[in-house]
Amino acid sequence: MYSLAVTRDFIANHYLIGGDWGSENLPHAHHYVAEVRIQANTLDQHGYLVDIVAVEAALDSVLAEFRDQLLNDKPEFAGLNPSIEHFSRILCEKLLKGIEPPKPSSLRIKLWETPHCWASYQREF
Repeated sequence: MYSLAVTRDFIANHYLIGGDWGSENLPHAHHYVAEVRIQANTLDQHGYLVDIVAVEAALDSVLAEFRDQLLNDKPEFAGLNPSIEHFSRILCEKLLKGIEPPKPSSLRIKLWETPHCWASYQREF
């Protein structure tokens, strides 16, 4: 199986809701690292899994919507706790509007909130 991955880092703010998580209930920033990984068994006629420049551009565009923003104020998080689990799903869904992975394949967003903590969301095609 072939894999292609692109990472980007960015800063966004949030505060957790729905529970008592101490200082996490107050607005604070995280230095996130987002990794998009596409996997498939075949390559295209050019020997590419997918055009890496297109993946970079799509990821940059999606992350620009959240960079330096308060996630709680974004419509995508309406009624949701802005956890890294929800955030990774939202990023994946938005990214799929900008790229078309080969079929069959999988696309995963892995979102690091700290150097030691991450969550991911994966879609199969």
